[in-house]
Amino acid sequence: MKDPFVLAGKEYRSRLIVGTGKYKDFDENRRAVEASGAEIVTVAVRRVNITDPNKENLLDYIDPKKYTILPNTAGCYTVDDAVRTCRLAREAGVGNMVKLEVIGDQRTLFPDIPGTIEAAKQLVKEGFIVLPYILDDPISCKKLEDIGCAAVMPLAAPIGSGLGIRNPYNLRIILEHSRVPVIVDAGVGTASDAAVALELGCDAVLMNTAIAEAKDPILMAEAMRLGVEAGRKAYLAGRMPKKLYASASSPMDGRIE
Repeated sequence: MKDPFVLAGKEYRSRLIVGTGKYKDFDENRRAVEASGAEIVTVAVRRVNITDPNKENLLDYIDPKKYTILPNTAGCYTVDDAVRTCRLAREAGVGNMVKLEVIGDQRTLFPDIPGTIEAAKQLVKEGFIVLPYILDDPISCKKLEDIGCAAVMPLAAPIGSGLGIRNPYNLRIILEHSRVPVIVDAGVGTASDAAVALELGCDAVLMNTAIAEAKDPILMAEAMRLGVEAGRKAYLAGRMPKKLYASASSPMDGRIE
Protein backbone atom coordinates (compact mmCIF):
# COMPACT_ATOMS: atom_id res chain seq x y z
CA MET A 1 0.00 0.00 0.00
CA LYS A 2 1.49 3.32 -1.06
CA ASP A 3 0.74 5.75 1.72
CA PRO A 4 3.74 8.07 2.07
CA PHE A 5 4.26 10.53 4.88
CA VAL A 6 4.98 13.83 3.14
CA LEU A 7 6.97 16.39 5.10
CA ALA A 8 8.29 19.60 3.54
CA GLY A 9 7.78 18.12 0.08
CA LYS A 10 9.71 14.90 0.76
CA GLU A 11 8.13 11.45 0.97
CA TYR A 12 8.92 9.02 3.78
CA ARG A 13 7.75 5.45 4.22
CA SER A 14 7.89 5.56 8.02
CA ARG A 15 5.64 7.72 10.19
CA LEU A 16 7.83 7.19 13.23
CA ILE A 17 10.47 9.78 14.16
CA VAL A 18 12.94 8.81 16.87
CA GLY A 19 15.37 10.64 19.12
CA THR A 20 18.94 10.07 20.18
CA GLY A 21 19.10 10.78 23.91
CA LYS A 22 19.34 8.56 27.00
CA TYR A 23 20.85 5.50 25.30
CA LYS A 24 23.80 3.78 26.98
CA ASP A 25 25.96 4.45 23.92
CA PHE A 26 25.81 5.45 20.26
CA ASP A 27 25.80 1.83 19.09
CA GLU A 28 22.65 0.97 21.06
CA ASN A 29 21.11 4.11 19.62
CA ARG A 30 22.01 2.94 16.11
CA ARG A 31 20.46 -0.48 16.64
CA ALA A 32 17.27 1.05 18.03
CA VAL A 33 16.94 3.38 15.05
CA GLU A 34 17.36 0.45 12.67
CA ALA A 35 14.75 -1.63 14.52
CA SER A 36 12.28 1.27 14.51
CA GLY A 37 12.32 1.63 10.74
CA ALA A 38 12.47 5.41 11.21
CA GLU A 39 13.86 7.56 8.44
CA ILE A 40 13.98 10.82 10.41
CA VAL A 41 16.20 11.00 13.49
CA THR A 42 16.14 14.02 15.78
CA VAL A 43 19.24 15.17 17.65
CA ALA A 44 19.59 17.66 20.52
CA VAL A 45 22.36 19.87 19.20
CA ARG A 46 23.30 21.13 22.68
CA ARG A 47 23.57 17.63 24.15
CA VAL A 48 24.68 15.21 21.44
CA ASN A 49 27.75 15.85 19.32
CA ILE A 50 27.02 16.24 15.62
CA THR A 51 29.12 19.34 14.99
CA ASP A 52 32.66 18.47 16.19
CA PRO A 53 34.39 15.88 13.95
CA ASN A 54 37.29 15.62 16.41
CA LYS A 55 35.12 13.97 19.09
CA GLU A 56 32.95 10.84 19.05
CA ASN A 57 30.18 11.85 16.72
CA LEU A 58 26.68 10.41 16.46
CA LEU A 59 26.84 10.82 12.69
CA ASP A 60 29.55 8.14 12.60
CA TYR A 61 26.83 5.71 13.71
CA ILE A 62 23.72 7.15 12.07
CA ASP A 63 24.52 7.91 8.46
CA PRO A 64 23.07 11.25 7.29
CA LYS A 65 23.05 9.83 3.76
CA LYS A 66 20.59 7.17 4.92
CA TYR A 67 18.57 9.17 7.45
CA THR A 68 17.19 12.69 7.59
CA ILE A 69 18.89 14.28 10.58
CA LEU A 70 16.54 16.64 12.39
CA PRO A 71 18.44 18.93 14.78
CA ASN A 72 16.42 20.15 17.72
CA THR A 73 16.79 22.94 20.23
CA ALA A 74 16.18 20.91 23.40
CA GLY A 75 17.49 22.73 26.45
CA CYS A 76 16.87 26.19 25.00
CA TYR A 77 14.88 28.53 27.26
CA THR A 78 15.08 31.72 25.21
CA VAL A 79 14.33 32.73 21.64
CA ASP A 80 17.93 33.78 21.06
CA ASP A 81 19.32 30.44 22.26
CA ALA A 82 16.92 28.48 20.07
CA VAL A 83 17.64 30.55 16.94
CA ARG A 84 21.41 30.42 17.59
CA THR A 85 21.29 26.63 17.98
CA CYS A 86 19.47 26.22 14.66
CA ARG A 87 22.04 28.41 12.93
CA LEU A 88 24.85 26.34 14.43
CA ALA A 89 23.32 23.12 13.09
CA ARG A 90 22.92 24.59 9.62
CA GLU A 91 26.48 25.89 9.60
CA ALA A 92 27.64 22.37 10.51
CA GLY A 93 26.00 21.11 7.33
CA VAL A 94 23.21 19.16 9.00
CA GLY A 95 20.47 20.88 7.01
CA ASN A 96 17.82 23.53 7.42
CA MET A 97 14.91 21.45 8.75
CA VAL A 98 14.78 21.90 12.52
CA LYS A 99 12.65 20.86 15.45
CA LEU A 100 12.05 24.04 17.44
CA GLU A 101 11.79 23.90 21.22
CA VAL A 102 11.66 26.98 23.44
CA ILE A 103 11.11 25.63 26.93
CA GLY A 104 9.11 27.72 29.38
CA ASP A 105 9.33 25.69 32.59
CA GLN A 106 12.16 23.48 33.85
CA ARG A 107 9.96 21.08 35.81
CA THR A 108 7.26 20.33 33.25
CA LEU A 109 9.31 21.16 30.12
CA PHE A 110 6.19 22.74 28.68
CA PRO A 111 6.91 25.10 25.79
CA ASP A 112 6.99 28.86 26.09
CA ILE A 113 4.22 29.62 23.60
CA PRO A 114 5.04 33.29 22.87
CA GLY A 115 8.73 32.41 22.68
CA THR A 116 8.07 29.53 20.32
CA ILE A 117 5.98 31.73 18.04
CA GLU A 118 8.62 34.48 18.00
CA ALA A 119 11.46 32.02 17.30
CA ALA A 120 9.41 30.38 14.55
CA LYS A 121 8.88 33.76 12.87
CA GLN A 122 12.62 34.45 12.85
CA LEU A 123 13.60 31.00 11.61
CA VAL A 124 11.01 30.91 8.82
CA LYS A 125 12.28 34.32 7.62
CA GLU A 126 15.81 32.88 7.56
CA GLY A 127 14.73 30.00 5.34
CA PHE A 128 14.52 27.22 7.92
CA ILE A 129 11.93 24.45 7.66
CA VAL A 130 10.44 24.71 11.13
CA LEU A 131 8.73 21.93 13.08
CA PRO A 132 7.67 23.48 16.41
CA TYR A 133 7.07 21.56 19.64
CA ILE A 134 3.96 23.09 21.21
CA LEU A 135 1.13 22.41 23.65
CA ASP A 136 -1.95 20.57 22.38
CA ASP A 137 -3.56 23.95 21.85
CA PRO A 138 -5.46 24.44 18.58
CA ILE A 139 -4.99 28.23 18.60
CA SER A 140 -1.21 28.06 19.00
CA CYS A 141 -0.97 25.38 16.33
CA LYS A 142 -2.95 27.51 13.89
CA LYS A 143 -0.75 30.54 14.56
CA LEU A 144 2.39 28.50 13.91
CA GLU A 145 0.92 27.14 10.69
CA ASP A 146 0.03 30.66 9.54
CA ILE A 147 3.60 31.80 10.23
CA GLY A 148 4.79 29.21 7.72
CA CYS A 149 5.85 26.22 9.83
CA ALA A 150 6.05 23.01 7.82
CA ALA A 151 4.24 20.99 10.52
CA VAL A 152 2.97 21.36 14.06
CA MET A 153 4.07 19.08 16.89
CA PRO A 154 1.62 19.11 19.79
CA LEU A 155 2.60 17.14 22.88
CA ALA A 156 0.65 14.09 24.00
CA ALA A 157 1.86 14.52 27.60
CA PRO A 158 4.93 16.07 29.28
CA ILE A 159 8.30 15.16 27.77
CA GLY A 160 9.60 11.85 29.10
CA SER A 161 6.48 11.16 31.17
CA GLY A 162 5.22 8.15 29.22
CA LEU A 163 1.63 9.09 30.12
CA GLY A 164 0.32 8.59 26.60
CA ILE A 165 -2.39 10.60 24.82
CA ARG A 166 -3.93 12.76 27.56
CA ASN A 167 -6.23 14.89 25.43
CA PRO A 168 -7.40 13.22 22.22
CA TYR A 169 -10.17 15.81 21.86
CA ASN A 170 -7.76 18.71 21.42
CA LEU A 171 -5.75 16.66 18.95
CA ARG A 172 -8.92 16.07 16.93
CA ILE A 173 -9.59 19.82 16.78
CA ILE A 174 -6.00 20.49 15.72
CA LEU A 175 -6.30 17.86 13.00
CA GLU A 176 -9.62 19.26 11.81
CA HIS A 177 -8.17 22.72 11.23
CA SER A 178 -4.62 21.94 10.17
CA ARG A 179 -3.40 22.06 6.57
CA VAL A 180 0.10 20.91 7.51
CA PRO A 181 1.21 17.59 9.02
CA VAL A 182 0.39 17.06 12.69
CA ILE A 183 3.11 15.13 14.52
CA VAL A 184 2.52 14.03 18.09
CA ASP A 185 5.63 14.89 20.06
CA ALA A 186 6.39 13.88 23.66
CA GLY A 187 4.62 11.74 26.22
CA VAL A 188 4.25 8.45 24.35
CA GLY A 189 5.04 5.49 26.62
CA THR A 190 4.32 2.33 24.69
CA ALA A 191 3.19 0.98 21.34
CA SER A 192 -0.53 1.35 22.07
CA ASP A 193 0.00 5.10 22.65
CA ALA A 194 1.63 5.40 19.24
CA ALA A 195 -1.24 3.47 17.68
CA VAL A 196 -3.80 5.80 19.27
CA ALA A 197 -2.04 8.86 17.86
CA LEU A 198 -2.13 7.44 14.34
CA GLU A 199 -5.70 6.14 14.72
CA LEU A 200 -6.78 9.70 15.53
CA GLY A 201 -5.38 10.77 12.16
CA CYS A 202 -2.06 12.27 13.23
CA ASP A 203 0.46 12.12 10.42
CA ALA A 204 3.38 10.87 12.50
CA VAL A 205 4.67 10.47 16.05
CA LEU A 206 8.02 11.43 17.55
CA MET A 207 9.51 9.71 20.59
CA ASN A 208 12.74 9.14 22.44
CA THR A 209 12.41 8.18 26.12
CA ALA A 210 9.78 5.50 25.48
CA ILE A 211 12.34 3.53 23.48
CA ALA A 212 15.59 4.53 25.19
CA GLU A 213 14.37 3.80 28.73
CA ALA A 214 12.59 0.54 27.93
CA LYS A 215 14.13 -2.58 29.49
CA ASP A 216 14.88 -3.75 25.94
CA PRO A 217 15.19 -0.63 23.75
CA ILE A 218 15.70 -2.60 20.55
CA LEU A 219 12.57 -4.69 21.05
CA MET A 220 10.57 -1.60 22.05
CA ALA A 221 11.75 0.19 18.90
CA GLU A 222 10.34 -2.67 16.84
CA ALA A 223 7.09 -2.59 18.85
CA MET A 224 6.75 1.14 18.19
CA ARG A 225 7.23 0.58 14.47
CA LEU A 226 4.43 -1.98 14.46
CA GLY A 227 2.18 0.21 16.62
CA VAL A 228 2.55 3.14 14.25
CA GLU A 229 1.86 0.93 11.23
CA ALA A 230 -1.22 -0.62 12.86
CA GLY A 231 -2.58 2.74 13.94
CA ARG A 232 -2.22 4.22 10.47
CA LYS A 233 -3.92 1.23 8.82
CA ALA A 234 -6.77 1.36 11.34
CA TYR A 235 -7.25 5.06 10.59
CA LEU A 236 -7.37 4.43 6.84
CA ALA A 237 -9.68 1.43 7.27
CA GLY A 238 -12.20 3.46 9.30
CA ARG A 239 -13.29 1.98 12.59
CA MET A 240 -16.81 0.72 13.23
CA PRO A 241 -19.14 3.12 15.06
CA LYS A 242 -19.42 2.73 18.82
CA LYS A 243 -22.80 1.40 20.00
CA LEU A 244 -24.46 1.29 23.38
CA TYR A 245 -26.04 -2.13 22.84
CA ALA A 246 -24.88 -5.43 21.38
CA SER A 247 -25.17 -6.20 17.69
CA ALA A 248 -25.14 -9.83 16.57
CA SER A 249 -22.12 -10.77 14.48
CA SER A 250 -24.05 -13.38 12.51
CA PRO A 251 -27.00 -12.46 10.25
CA MET A 252 -30.49 -13.33 11.44
CA ASP A 253 -31.66 -14.51 7.99
CA GLY A 254 -31.69 -18.25 7.48
CA ARG A 255 -31.34 -19.15 11.14
CA ILE A 256 -32.71 -22.49 12.37
CA GLU A 257 -35.84 -22.15 14.50
